[in-house]
Amino acid sequence: MESRRSKRARGDPVASGTRRRSGPRVTRAWLVAAVVSGVPSTLHALSTGGDVLRSTRAAASLLGGTGVIRGAVVHLGVSAFWTVVLAAVHRSRPLDARTGAVAGAVIAVVDLELVGRRFPAVRELHRAAQWADHVAFGALVGALLGSTVDELGATRPPPIG
Repeated sequence: MESRRSKRARGDPVASGTRRRSGPRVTRAWLVAAVVSGVPSTLHALSTGGDVLRSTRAAASLLGGTGVIRGAVVHLGVSAFWTVVLAAVHRSRPLDARTGAVAGAVIAVVDLELVGRRFPAVRELHRAAQWADHVAFGALVGALLGSTVDELGATRPPPIG
């Protein structure tokens, strides 16, 4: 029978406690992706003279309201939901930036084409910029969940298999 110490040394996720510490990794992925993934649509709005907060206000319409604060709350909630979904996928099929970007495109189909088309404020947003935001979100979450650097900056071994 293999000892816990040798399991930890070879990077066994149960023995090394990485499963118990996945919360901070998921939280970090959520916060970074929720904030940074809006860069494509923000750059699009700035380059075209558009309203940089339009997509935030459009998110508020999902709860039947308007306003930047309500939109930010909706955006953070939707981002948290998708981050948890991707973290669950990551447990059985490890993600990286590339596979995360593909997942982001799938999320865009659900968010923008299936759900969002029912809301005029979402439907009126620039499609390519919104798709780019979603792909960036997935890529960021995938990269952060798949990173071999932990929350304290220490390197951990990559998953085996």
